[in-house]
Amino acid sequence: MEKTFKKRLSPLVIGDMEFSIPIVQGGMGIRVSTSSLAAAVINAGAVGTLSGLALGYDDPENATNYEKASRNGLIREIRKTKELTRGPVGINILVAASNYRDLVQTSCRENVDFIVSGAGLPLMLPELVENTRIKLIPIVSSGRATNLIITRWIRKYNRLPDAVIVEGPLAGGHLGYSLEDILSNKVSSLEKTTAEVISLVSDIGKRYNREIPVIPAGGIFDGKDIARFLKLGAKGVQIATRFVVTKECSVPDAFKQLYISAGEDDIEYIQSPVGMPGRVINTKFSASIKSGKNEKFTCNYRCLRACNPGTAKFCVAQALYNASQGLIDRSIIFAGSSVSRIKKMTTVNELLSELVEDTLVNL
Repeated sequence: MEKTFKKRLSPLVIGDMEFSIPIVQGGMGIRVSTSSLAAAVINAGAVGTLSGLALGYDDPENATNYEKASRNGLIREIRKTKELTRGPVGINILVAASNYRDLVQTSCRENVDFIVSGAGLPLMLPELVENTRIKLIPIVSSGRATNLIITRWIRKYNRLPDAVIVEGPLAGGHLGYSLEDILSNKVSSLEKTTAEVISLVSDIGKRYNREIPVIPAGGIFDGKDIARFLKLGAKGVQIATRFVVTKECSVPDAFKQLYISAGEDDIEYIQSPVGMPGRVINTKFSASIKSGKNEKFTCNYRCLRACNPGTAKFCVAQALYNASQGLIDRSIIFAGSSVSRIKKMTTVNELLSELVEDTLVNL
């Protein structure tokens, strides 16, 4: 595949990393973007990303030492990925994670190639990777957030992002907007925000003689969508939802079948204990949460800084972990707005081939 399309689509270049297919597979947790998926994407010539969220959740030590269990789980997943590929290995780490510092520093020790960081502003990220060659890719939802991150990084660390992912309101999972603004259509479209960020980083890049690729994400489904953003000036796109139904994604078939059977009316929002809204596929559990019911749970740690176990209506980590174990009726199932368009299982190679061919037709 890589040789077939390398001369036809402009590669995505992030620092000294070059990807012949300008598609980033988004990091999805818990245990959705694992080594089998990320390595397959990397081997196909695109950007594979692990999710670093709660990878020690099934470790018996998790209940008494969450940070250590998560660290060990992260190490195992990075090393598994490196056994399966020689390409660049990246990790998505949530700023909202209470063990954010430890996860970043563990990733540094394991010599990952890049770190993607969102669900909050990664203002101190350069400090945590000092004296490494790791590429840094913040996730933003506005030009204002982009400017704040870049201004801080330049002033305090003399560092620029190596790329910027712009996540719009059609993405799955936790969203960087208020639920009220989403429901009242007060949120800018991904196209508008992407154009704003491209203009901003282009000016900064010229000042420092550096190109900072902008990568839009959220609701991008096919080659027509990809071509539209490439024409806008984006250097690549991020897609997550469509990779869930690939053979290489490690979630159970029950999880994948929910994606395939979901209709537009099955997509809804919940308010997460993280303090952000999330786009999910309706399940018995999410319906219970929306009805106002509190799902009792015991928490011996705070895996997310913004979550207060004493007042939270449910444990989002447990609900996401349940999904990875196929316990659908006790799960939160994150998904992007385009999930209702998915109709079948596929493989990573088949999906990327389809996306590349469709993009070329629409360029």
